[in-house]
Amino acid sequence: MLVTKQPVLRRFWYPVMPVARLKGGPKPFRLLGRDIVLWLDASGRPHAAEDRCCHRTAKLSPGWVDGDALVCPYHGWAYDGTGACVRIPQAKDPTRKVNFRIDAYRAELRYDHVWVALAEPLFAIPDFEEHDDPAYRTIPEFYDVWNCAGLRVMENSFDWAHFSFVHRATFGDQEHPDPARSEIEERPWGFTVRTVAPVVNRGLGKTVTGSDGAVTERRMTANWYMPFARKLHIAYPSGVHHSIVTVATPIDDRSSQICQWIYRNDSEEQVKAADAVAFDAKVVAEDKEILEATDWDVPLDQNSGLEFHMPSDKPGLIMRRMVRDLLAAHGEAEIRRDGPAPTGRVAAAE
Repeated sequence: MLVTKQPVLRRFWYPVMPVARLKGGPKPFRLLGRDIVLWLDASGRPHAAEDRCCHRTAKLSPGWVDGDALVCPYHGWAYDGTGACVRIPQAKDPTRKVNFRIDAYRAELRYDHVWVALAEPLFAIPDFEEHDDPAYRTIPEFYDVWNCAGLRVMENSFDWAHFSFVHRATFGDQEHPDPARSEIEERPWGFTVRTVAPVVNRGLGKTVTGSDGAVTERRMTANWYMPFARKLHIAYPSGVHHSIVTVATPIDDRSSQICQWIYRNDSEEQVKAADAVAFDAKVVAEDKEILEATDWDVPLDQNSGLEFHMPSDKPGLIMRRMVRDLLAAHGEAEIRRDGPAPTGRVAAAE
């Protein structure tokens, strides 16, 4: 599936940048192949628009903010958050209203990130209840570009079979390759998976899990939010809760911006944030190496013959079926690098 060729994917919210990165002025971002510019107005409210002045097509992201308006660095034309040109310095009356404008997009500040939707959203920004729960602290983790499809990242997030091999240096156990069994509940926005998985407890993992044992277990409740977001809540026997939010914001067909942060129900005195991040960084690096070696054009039809499957692939196959059904519900066929894919419903693995 080529994400830039599926218009319905524009109808979702994506975190595009930590808001702290906008404190110094406007910044560029590419979302679903579209170049946009982000900025904060005088009140700190985020805005997003196409990164192109309607005068002589200069990029706006190298410009600056004057009050609430974004100023083009070429000739000083200024735009408000709706995309309307509100000032032309060369005009006899620079504040005279004109009908010049650029495309503007919905932008919201949630979870310390600016979220953008390029078209009318089908669902609200997901609700991560830990964020406002005083029992949890929020720890920023990663904001990195991965050269892989967002759907690959999401499938991997629910693929327990890869633990023993990809994560053999962190928490995986090659002696026990059988993946944990899961319960899956489909929802309008995605699905919820529940499972219990034993994991090896070594090195820095003992600090993060709160256990000194050689083995511990993860009691996991994970939500997938269409199309490329998940929250994984891990409860350890020690009483430590470690929730991971990961969103693979689609830059283009071949790359994704990985936005990740965590919630923990402990304190800095108990476990240093730097240690929690360091452990997750090792795990994420293992995932990244594998995922960047996969094909970015993910076939949604499990019967295409392009990929073969096993029972533990069920969460990923449900994702593919739900995304394919989403496309069909909005009159779209799946577009792949060699053209439209055959129509038909994709079934889940048994």
